[in-house]
Amino acid sequence: MNGHKTVCIVGVAGFIGSHLLEKIIREKDWHVVGIDMVAPSKIQQLLGAEKKWAARFEFHQARPARTPASLHALPLSPPPPAASSEQSNAPPLPPLRALRPTFSVPLMDVTTKEGVECMREQIKRSDTDCINFCVEFNKHLIHFSTCEVYGRTLSSYGLDAADPKNYILDEETTPMIMGAVSAQRWCYACAKQLVERLIYAHGTQNGLKFTIVRPYNWIGPRMDYIPGVDGKDDGQPRVLASFMTALMKGDPLVLVNGGEVFRTFCYVDDACDAVVRIVERPEKSQGRCFNVGNPDNNIRISDLAELMIDMYSKITGKPKGTTVKISGEEYYGAGYEDSDLRIPSMSLVNKQLDWSPKTTLKEAMESTMRVFIDKYADKLANKKRSADEAAPAIKAAKV
Repeated sequence: MNGHKTVCIVGVAGFIGSHLLEKIIREKDWHVVGIDMVAPSKIQQLLGAEKKWAARFEFHQARPARTPASLHALPLSPPPPAASSEQSNAPPLPPLRALRPTFSVPLMDVTTKEGVECMREQIKRSDTDCINFCVEFNKHLIHFSTCEVYGRTLSSYGLDAADPKNYILDEETTPMIMGAVSAQRWCYACAKQLVERLIYAHGTQNGLKFTIVRPYNWIGPRMDYIPGVDGKDDGQPRVLASFMTALMKGDPLVLVNGGEVFRTFCYVDDACDAVVRIVERPEKSQGRCFNVGNPDNNIRISDLAELMIDMYSKITGKPKGTTVKISGEEYYGAGYEDSDLRIPSMSLVNKQLDWSPKTTLKEAMESTMRVFIDKYADKLANKKRSADEAAPAIKAAKV
């Protein structure tokens, strides 16, 4: 037995939430209450009265940001353990944990107009409701932030690039350096940092039990969307989904500013293992921030494009794709600036949680790409066929 824990996952039907749910209900005997504003399509395979964990999981479609009272109305108590007759009328156990997965805002939204919405979305949504709930009921909040809170590295400002302290991002010592206010690319990172500071303040003043997770580009099945298929045509998903869309449509992969920046990718299964350890080891995790990433999977974006082009050709048998370079301002609009490196220090998470990632970049990329191909390739082909068939009529109508 793993103990009668109750875990509330807000955002359970999303990419991270769905994987976290699956790991918990398959490997633990915890009770899980899942909340999401969207339909549970990404967790459909886990639903149903016939599932052996059916009595331990319940899903609620709700929007805590618009109806904060919905958190208090949820049955956040696990079924009581087998008890003697004297204990049978005992009240149910209170919830022991509350987790808050949050998700990235597409960088396209961080422009002059959308920057306001980005800040508002990150600070005013259900983050504060979850924080207040955990303060009021003395629960352990596990908040998902972002590695973007570190901003740019010291080495990008001219300090010795050979010195690890100038580019390795450490939870307790690295200064967080954002760009100029006019570089509105940093609205998202700044808003995320403000939420972290709010959580720390509640910990100091109100005794909030918390852990902050800083994800480093988690990838895997069920992530992101394909514009025009299950997302807006004008949306810009994260880099992997953007590259996959281009590969499946036969378009060049877009390298913003030549793809010279680096990113560090972590497979979602490895990452969820770290989160479960946070729940299991509150004495080691409370009051701390943890980098959750894989420094061995650090790669220049232009090299990532070549890796994905080669892998896509190998998987599908199709000719290799191409790339095209474009400026950040042309692609995202004015105010774009990017972080140069995001390499996590693993010292703290390894020491406190005895955790380190296992999945290589090629393994993670192939697993993720195969799911994208299975789910979207035919849909994109049909969409392109329909567009090609309609093109002559549209051209004639314009003449």
